Amino acid sequence: MQEGDIKDLLQSQQQFFKSSSKTSVKERISILKKLKSSIKAHEKEIVKAVYKDFQKPEFEVLTSELFVAYKELNLFIKKLKHWSKPKSVSSAWLNFPSSDKIYHVPWGKVLVIAPWNYPFQLAITPVIGAIASGNTVVLKPSEHAPYTADILEKIISEVFEAQQAKVIQGAVETAKLLLEQQWDYVFFTGSVTVGRIVSQQIAEHMTPHTLELGGKNPCIVDASANLDVAAKRICWGKFLNAGQTCIAPDYLLVDASIKAEFQEKLIFTLKTFYADGNFTDYARLIHEDHFERLTGLLKDQDIIYGGDSDPETNFLAPTLVESPDFSSSLMEEEIFGPILPLYSYSSFDELETTITTFDKPLSLYVFSERKDFIKRVNENFDFGGGVINDTIVHFVNDKLPFGGVGASGLGNYHGKASFETFTRKKSIVNRKTWLDIPIKYPPYTHVDSFKSFMNLFR
Repeated sequence: MQEGDIKDLLQSQQQFFKSSSKTSVKERISILKKLKSSIKAHEKEIVKAVYKDFQKPEFEVLTSELFVAYKELNLFIKKLKHWSKPKSVSSAWLNFPSSDKIYHVPWGKVLVIAPWNYPFQLAITPVIGAIASGNTVVLKPSEHAPYTADILEKIISEVFEAQQAKVIQGAVETAKLLLEQQWDYVFFTGSVTVGRIVSQQIAEHMTPHTLELGGKNPCIVDASANLDVAAKRICWGKFLNAGQTCIAPDYLLVDASIKAEFQEKLIFTLKTFYADGNFTDYARLIHEDHFERLTGLLKDQDIIYGGDSDPETNFLAPTLVESPDFSSSLMEEEIFGPILPLYSYSSFDELETTITTFDKPLSLYVFSERKDFIKRVNENFDFGGGVINDTIVHFVNDKLPFGGVGASGLGNYHGKASFETFTRKKSIVNRKTWLDIPIKYPPYTHVDSFKSFMNLFR
């Protein structure tokens, strides 16, 4: 799509946005139901598309892509009418008599730039929130998941007029061209590096935005942890989607007294998950460049387990690595693949030194049965969200706002948090006219009285 076509589209979306009859709450709920029906009708195609993009197993597509989308749709259909009602707040007595309300107002034209790692869910979920909140949307899916991008375009074009929602496909140049336009809100999910570029590009127009990024998520295993359960839950959360998950554990910090034992349990778990080298239920890396990057990170590393790879299929087996140097390329940035470094620690100070070496992470996980230890971890480290005695499951609770902090992201979404992200609060004071206290008008003859009154607040 050329720049002129994009400008024409945005102009038509602006006109659609001004049409209150088409953006009413009733109409939005109706369109959400239509979207849900379309997704349901195309379920098999979605599963096939994601598999064709990087061999993601059907079960993982159903649980981490479709299930999340359905939950978000159901919640908005059920709650949107209630969320959209103006909220009355108590008036300031200085404004007596008055009634005060907060209105949730949609931003307008929203650009959603989606990633490739969860190519359906991470594209459709923000679209649901933006449309439900009364905005128009242009969705730019990832060019690295072309089959999923095609099915997204098919569904969106079936359900929406282009003036309300439109998919625009393309690579980096298309994204750059889109970001050069003037939007009312931008929602980006992707890497920290690209997130910084996005933020810089839209700064010219001072565009409000959300950045859902990533980071080096630590996973702590305390000596008191249930090691069998911890091994299963860590391996599941790390190697789901072949490790291509922004909230996956990036590295392990294991109490030195149990490290050897826990390492064996991790290996046993992986051998159980993928018995006899059967990786049918295991995704592949998204493309050749990502494969070459990750296999390159393994050079000169002490591989404890795994490391097998196949460039023909972009396959990299679940891999455990012993204590890579913090200055190594493996630890410079988020791994975003099926490589899990293992470190030991002997004191909380050592734990703190390691974790604070990196930017504030998107997620943090701690396995422990000691309440005091868990409390100390939560109080001493800053991170977007976390889980005690499991990994990544906080993502599925729509009552929990999801987002990062610092370099790992800006803003949050999911459930009501999505509604609050894709609307802005407009405050209205409705003054009554049956009483008009003259003290605020010149001439100011009541200064001394007001000074005495102010002593109540000093």
